[in-house]
Amino acid sequence: MKPQLILLILAAALIGSASRADDASTNIEQAWNVTWNRFYLPKVQTFGDYLSSYEKGKEQSHLPTAEEVKRQYPNPCGYSTGMEDGAILGGAMLSLLCDRFAVTKDESLREKAAAVFQGLQRCVTVHGVRGFVARNVCPEDARSTYINSSRDQVTHLAHGLWQYYHSPLPDEAAKKQIQSVLADVAERMIEFVTPENDYDFCRADGQRCPLGICRMWNVQPHEAARLPMIYAAAWDVTRNERYREQWRKYAADAIAQSANPGEQKPAYALLQMQCSLEVLHALEPDAALKATILERMKYVRQLAAKRFKSVLSSLAKKTPEEMLMLGPDWRKVPVWKNQKGYPNPQWGPYREIWHLTREAGESSLILLMGEAGTLSSEEQTALKDLIAHFDYQHNSSCGIIYHLAAYWKARRHQMLTP
Repeated sequence: MKPQLILLILAAALIGSASRADDASTNIEQAWNVTWNRFYLPKVQTFGDYLSSYEKGKEQSHLPTAEEVKRQYPNPCGYSTGMEDGAILGGAMLSLLCDRFAVTKDESLREKAAAVFQGLQRCVTVHGVRGFVARNVCPEDARSTYINSSRDQVTHLAHGLWQYYHSPLPDEAAKKQIQSVLADVAERMIEFVTPENDYDFCRADGQRCPLGICRMWNVQPHEAARLPMIYAAAWDVTRNERYREQWRKYAADAIAQSANPGEQKPAYALLQMQCSLEVLHALEPDAALKATILERMKYVRQLAAKRFKSVLSSLAKKTPEEMLMLGPDWRKVPVWKNQKGYPNPQWGPYREIWHLTREAGESSLILLMGEAGTLSSEEQTALKDLIAHFDYQHNSSCGIIYHLAAYWKARRHQMLTP
């Protein structure tokens, strides 16, 4: 091949790469605006799970009323209502705000981060039950909450607050509030997560969770590191020996249990595992155990890389019309009861669109987390293409928050350029 032709091919490749990066940079700002204009709930400073309309002012008109929440309708988790994952999304948003600030030094992000933190703080305090992490808070009265949480909610809240605390974003008053929130969550774990309760941190009413989603020990491998992570984060910000003792009590056993999370776990499960391991790795004083945690993180990354490819393949088969599908008014869809009798409104075909959008962001974010975090050239191109070609203006899944998180973490690690 002639040298001139080789140079032309290389130049075209470089131009194509730069164009993708430019498109990704432009498109990610659309995702940012959509997130704050459509998903953010300013009355409670949290984020909703999906949109049921693209019409301004009606995007989340499906959200439960205060009366519905007070009678725990349609179920005590708020499943499928749009109030299911507020603590998860707030924790993820805090983390991405830390990454974006590290890259841009944009001072306006301080106000946004403070608001997101206040929303998370509200989830822990508004109901008056010390250390209980509500999934979200009803925007109508800014008070009502569902009584059943989950270990997933607590995981992202603790991880997000821990990252926020160690960033330049919070002032001293906010740091004291973070200490208080994490201490309260840790205290609830100490009180409730006992053999007598089958290691369940229980619902807001003090009753055991019938679904098993609040159990913090004797759980699956991808969940084993959650409990010591919460204690470690609480100790790290407060230096209270009470929490260090609990962290050390569970840490080594949790890491041993984390060896084989399973090949088929969804991206959200792998992400929450990686969040837990990231905190534990950063704080672990024992060199051998620290090295083992890093090995666990590398393995989770391998699983996420496979998941990322699989999700991108599934997304490529979807039409633009399918991807702009809106979520339903959950009051008007069929209801399925699980084995524990929890009625759960069914979203039909929309569930897959919502899920694929979220998994694309979650799986790519895992690739970049902790010391194990990096992107191959193929993964960099795939992430650029995902963001550059995604229609964020016409997508109704909260999963776009994870697209933002992956983009800004990649920027922070200098894996993507603007």
